[in-house]
Amino acid sequence: MQQEFTLAEDCPATVIPAGDKVTLRAGSPVFVTQTLGGNVTVRTDGGLFRIAREHTGAISGYQAKDDAAAAATGEFSEAAVWEAMKGCFDPEIPVNIVDLGLVYDVAIEQTPAGAHTVEVKMTLTAPGCGMGPVIAEDARSKIAALPTVESANVHIVWDPQWTPQMISDTGRKILGLE
Repeated sequence: MQQEFTLAEDCPATVIPAGDKVTLRAGSPVFVTQTLGGNVTVRTDGGLFRIAREHTGAISGYQAKDDAAAAATGEFSEAAVWEAMKGCFDPEIPVNIVDLGLVYDVAIEQTPAGAHTVEVKMTLTAPGCGMGPVIAEDARSKIAALPTVESANVHIVWDPQWTPQMISDTGRKILGLE
């Protein structure tokens, strides 16, 4: 999917893979390269950038798909946490963080009030990737939106080190690695 658009207004963005915050200027041409998880990856003459879901309105003529919006309905369960994380994507790879094998552990505790705290341990495909905090926050916010979640934390860990063998069969199929 390489479709050209123009920014109708100044737009906050994150540099890929450095993770630095920048402002893309109104009138700039952008090529949409990925739209998974509700966020948009764009290519410009200056490189790759991630535009967060809440800022995609700055892309003139771009129609956001509602398929990535996490539905915070139904009952809370561990399966719902895993499903929420399947809506999180590395902006350079068209596979969610679960199927990439980046999520190592999910711990859920019930609070005395009957709510839930969720702790997640995940890694990245490469140490030093500046997008790590952005991806972790995306996962945290999707988990926090689930019903009865009182708090959610996503921790980036490096042990064990991620390898391509951790990609699920579904992820391998998407990437053409079968």
